[in-house]
Amino acid sequence: MNKLFRPWRLAVFAVFFLGTLSVYSVVLYKMQIYDPARELPADAAPPPTTTRVETIRAARGDIMDRNGETLVTSRVTYDIVLTRTAMRAAGNINDTIRELLRLKSDAGVAHADTFPITPGAPYEYRYDMTAAQRARLNGYLEFHDLDAGISAADLIVWLKKHYDIPYTVGVAEARLIIGVRFELETRAITELRVFSQYVFAEDIPRELASRISERAFPGVSVVTGSRREFVSSSAAHLLGYTGKMDAADFEKYEELGYPMDAVIGKSGAEAAFEAYLHGTDGAKTIRTAADGTVISEEITAQPVPGANVNLTIDYKLQLAAERALADKIQLINLEREEKERVTGGAVAVTQVKTGEVLALASYPSFDAVTRLGDEFNRATQGRYNPGSTIKMATALAGMRAGVISRYTKIEDKGIYTEHSSFQPRCWLYTQSFGGATHGYLDVVEALTVSCNYFFYVVGNDARPTAMAAAAHDFGLGDPTGIEIKEDTGLAATPEYVREVLNDLWYDGTTLLAAIGQGHSVYTPLQLANYAATIAGGGVLRDVTLLRSVKTYDYSGALYEHTPHTRSTVPEGDLVEILKEGMRSAVTSGTAYSAFGNYPVPVAAKTGTVQVGDAINNGVFVCYAPANDPEIAISVVVEKGSSGAEIMEIARVVMDEYFNNTSGYAVVGDGELLP
Repeated sequence: MNKLFRPWRLAVFAVFFLGTLSVYSVVLYKMQIYDPARELPADAAPPPTTTRVETIRAARGDIMDRNGETLVTSRVTYDIVLTRTAMRAAGNINDTIRELLRLKSDAGVAHADTFPITPGAPYEYRYDMTAAQRARLNGYLEFHDLDAGISAADLIVWLKKHYDIPYTVGVAEARLIIGVRFELETRAITELRVFSQYVFAEDIPRELASRISERAFPGVSVVTGSRREFVSSSAAHLLGYTGKMDAADFEKYEELGYPMDAVIGKSGAEAAFEAYLHGTDGAKTIRTAADGTVISEEITAQPVPGANVNLTIDYKLQLAAERALADKIQLINLEREEKERVTGGAVAVTQVKTGEVLALASYPSFDAVTRLGDEFNRATQGRYNPGSTIKMATALAGMRAGVISRYTKIEDKGIYTEHSSFQPRCWLYTQSFGGATHGYLDVVEALTVSCNYFFYVVGNDARPTAMAAAAHDFGLGDPTGIEIKEDTGLAATPEYVREVLNDLWYDGTTLLAAIGQGHSVYTPLQLANYAATIAGGGVLRDVTLLRSVKTYDYSGALYEHTPHTRSTVPEGDLVEILKEGMRSAVTSGTAYSAFGNYPVPVAAKTGTVQVGDAINNGVFVCYAPANDPEIAISVVVEKGSSGAEIMEIARVVMDEYFNNTSGYAVVGDGELLP
């Protein structure tokens, strides 16, 4: 029996149907989008009323410090938004644009010209055209079947005719009108929406907003919005900034319902906590007559402002860290030639028992509003050799391997001669007249005076893999958990260097690794967390910037931070030995000059890093109070000479912390306690 419908016939019919539907869809779309000079015959019947939906932007939530001090907020702004369909329906779109341009000029508001062709003859495509502008231009040329290689001058001629701009309009004014018409049309093309909108002007004065509203131009709306305001220029790397989405952002946020022109967090806390801060946009339904006159407006969905985010940082401590870092660097640079000057530095401060970040300073900084300056966040992305600050991890590896115990003595012979190919010297032997040595030392004494020879022996016998494992146990070379962008650093092993870096690992490489030189690099934040882990007896906590989140009206809590322990060093007794060595470095060793007489007991370790032929980097880590740790600090200064040279930066941070959060009285050098 023959089948009435054969499968291949159904397939052919389906293809034919879908193809016909696609053709009609394209034709219909082009009829709605296309912008010829003569849009409707003079005697044509007016089209029916149209309805469109405008987005009501939700205000972003505030960002505050741990004490409720506002760091970033939003203020009300007024934007001019153009709806192309309504403007075209009114029949005088060019006249409307000319009048809007005039009103802006009279009010002293600069016109943000984003048209990708230079504003004056001879016309050329802008050399600084963005990827988004290039994509829109290419899409526009393709849509109108224009030659992709058309010159800017020829395109201007075509556009002037396309938009029916009369010769009586001056050249400069015609170019501005073309720019606005182009932006309106490209949005309709790229967004695949008939009722596309274009933000003609942002953050205009209230007086100009009132004048435009009074004129009731068809298709022209004054929309209230918000703009981010920073309380001060501090903490720019940490707070970040907002901006309009690019193509990559849109791929990420399109599924969340974000429009193409949405403002999002682009870096720092603004990006990390976008989901909390963004809020939910509202909607307004607008009915428009054939001539563009608004018949009715109805808010169909109220906007919900974003939630308010409390960061873990202490703003006063942040200021102290930034100022101390900048002051020290500028003081160093005053005494140096340009090629020897400090190029940057960072400070990281964490709370030992919670993993909360109290301050993150990066120098040089930038302006979050203008984005002028250095946006590279050295505190979380800078990769630095740790120098002698790694010696606590090296000591742990040696004690684990049975190379040393608490009271094992090793004689510092000045020059390490176990390997003929590489024979490094202890720093004391190099710097002293006649080649002095530290003599016989145990691990606490070696940490006190930072004896390189001692750790050459320990590192050589413990082996590099054991040293890397100890570093990982302290969080070095791993993500810290912080929500903003960070580098994970590297706790190097021979296998990694061979397979990934395509380099060789020599006996000398092991010796360098034992004192914090060579391939291993860490961020200042990782070094602060390392110090905090030692201070906490080996408890490694996830680091965080987020303390709590409240609803926009503070009626409810959306999030409260709970400290999270990632892991614990099992040999707690060995960690106590490391703490003893760090405390001894303050009472009688390399950190004595800054903290020996400090009213709060401090434990610390200095570090000096050779960087080729350049001046040494300075590295310093510490925590306090030594007997009941609360905060941990790391300081890194590029070309800072040594850890001892820069540790006063940490002292300034402690001054601010203990004068404001405890019963300790901190005074300056040479002053008497009250």
